[in-house]
Amino acid sequence: MSSATVLRALHVPGTPLVVPNAWDAASARLIEAAGFAAVATSSNATAAVLGYDDGEAAPVQDVLDSAARIARAVSVPVTVDFERGYRLDPAELVERFAATGAVGLNLEDSDPATGAMIDPGEQADFLAAVRAVAGDTLVINARIDAFLRQAGSAEDQLSTAIDRAARYFTAGADCVYPIGVGDLDLIGRLVKEAPGPVNVAYGQGANTIAAYAARGVARVSFGPMFQRHLYGTFARSVLPTLQADRNPFAG
Repeated sequence: MSSATVLRALHVPGTPLVVPNAWDAASARLIEAAGFAAVATSSNATAAVLGYDDGEAAPVQDVLDSAARIARAVSVPVTVDFERGYRLDPAELVERFAATGAVGLNLEDSDPATGAMIDPGEQADFLAAVRAVAGDTLVINARIDAFLRQAGSAEDQLSTAIDRAARYFTAGADCVYPIGVGDLDLIGRLVKEAPGPVNVAYGQGANTIAAYAARGVARVSFGPMFQRHLYGTFARSVLPTLQADRNPFAG
């Protein structure tokens, strides 16, 4: 069974795939060692390690090289936050991405340059073109930015997300990711309306994984949360100690 088939099968509504997000080979190995069935990356965390801002500011080859190092470091499937595809046409995107060894990717529906949501028909066409080239070798997680970008009420955002979810599944997405939705009632309604698996972000722990599972969520991811926690701990402890000229390594 291919790694893509394994990853796709792990998306079970009500028994969500929990995927902590890595930013380098070392963090990916820690995630695998902790027993998780797959490793995801975060574009924000990856960009930070590479010395760039999020939003496709990092050179695409640097991002692909990072994905390849992570994929080589672990034996579980790897899925990569690939923003909106770094302006690659679908054929080049699939060819270069496949060379990393990763078998899943997020593709978002906002323009990194402007932050505006892309026309849903245009985004669906893009996803369909990626699927046509990739066949079943890539697990496509189609991010929906309605709850981040769309003006209007929560009901308006939900309506937009449901419409886009239907379009993206028709285009060949394996999963949709309505990032920014945290209300459990809205999540439950979206899961009921979406014709396929739904990924949500864990956020800051306002809801438990069990609560997401009870709403039928199929995947829970964490974005740059763990990297920020780790780096925050480093900044609060090690740096002040060294600045005070105390030896933290003394026995």
